[in-house]
Amino acid sequence: MAAVRGALLKHLRVNATALPRNPNPINNGIFALTFNAICRGFSDEVKGSFLDKSEVTDRVISVVKNFQKGDPSKVAPDAHFQNDLGLDSLDTVEVVMALEEEFGFEIPDNEADKISTINLAVEFIASHPQAK
Repeated sequence: MAAVRGALLKHLRVNATALPRNPNPINNGIFALTFNAICRGFSDEVKGSFLDKSEVTDRVISVVKNFQKGDPSKVAPDAHFQNDLGLDSLDTVEVVMALEEEFGFEIPDNEADKISTINLAVEFIASHPQAK
């Protein structure tokens, strides 16, 4: 998290303009300052830290196909773990754990609970900077 914050702050520029002195105390001081924050595009370093979505899709499908309790012939990008693949909630937790191992980062429980389809897993992993 600190690395992402550092990368963002590295590319954030704040312009402060001094205002002319005004004898009216309401228009003076910190209330009269205006800030214009301009975010430049992320550097290649930050852009390059996210995985390609098609690569993530292929790897997620591979992990799910190799899961012992699922039917590999039913695995598709839009497959729902419970409705289409017949996995129960414990199986889904095991799939998420296998995805954590495959991509080298821990998925927080509150996010893992939301992953119920292959597409949701792909979206979450592809948007996560720690995925490898």
